[in-house]
Amino acid sequence: MTVLNAFFAALGQIGDPRFRSVLLRGVGLTVILLILTCAGAIWLINALSGTEISLPFVGPVPWLNDVLNYSGIFLVLILPVFLMVPVASAITSLFLDEVAQAVEDKHYPSLPQVPPVPFADALWDSLSFLGVLIVANLLALILYVIFTPLAPFIFWAMNGFLLGREYFTLAAMRRLGRAGARKLRAKHATTIWVAGTLMAIPLSVPLVNLVIPILGAATFTHIYHNLSGDRP
Repeated sequence: MTVLNAFFAALGQIGDPRFRSVLLRGVGLTVILLILTCAGAIWLINALSGTEISLPFVGPVPWLNDVLNYSGIFLVLILPVFLMVPVASAITSLFLDEVAQAVEDKHYPSLPQVPPVPFADALWDSLSFLGVLIVANLLALILYVIFTPLAPFIFWAMNGFLLGREYFTLAAMRRLGRAGARKLRAKHATTIWVAGTLMAIPLSVPLVNLVIPILGAATFTHIYHNLSGDRP
């Protein structure tokens, strides 16, 4: 019940102006980053296909240029879909401090104020999280091929674990510090994984996945306070 209560409390605050501000910035940065990534991929493909490809002991292989061009079209089409989840989630974590503060102002007003997370620290955590998500999802492609019928469940379980771990840590470390957040996370690992998985499931739905990271940030703020004993 802790997870569901936290989610519905977060959902009830979706109209908060600070939530909308984070959503607009998150979506804007996500779109810009995806466009730049696709543009970079197109530039790289054009640069590689502009010269004739030669293989050792074989010599020029003209048809490899055609393969590269066609694979480039596929890459540009699939890249935004593949990157949407990790990019949107990581960028939202950059602004998690604002979402958490909005939640605390409304639901936990008696708590003392905490200093905002320095932007450099938030940026470093977000970039690290983005790297972990991308690498994990790339490695998971092997499991998707081997266990194709189970691919959605693997996706949800893996991303749920990573999202729950990161979002809970960021929400908890505002008041407990990094070491305290890790200790509390280890104590309630199952609850956090379940919450992360429930967050990962709608992340696979286009457009909906742009709003879910905001709700996830708010939900994990509630979960932290519930697990730590800070009741409204």
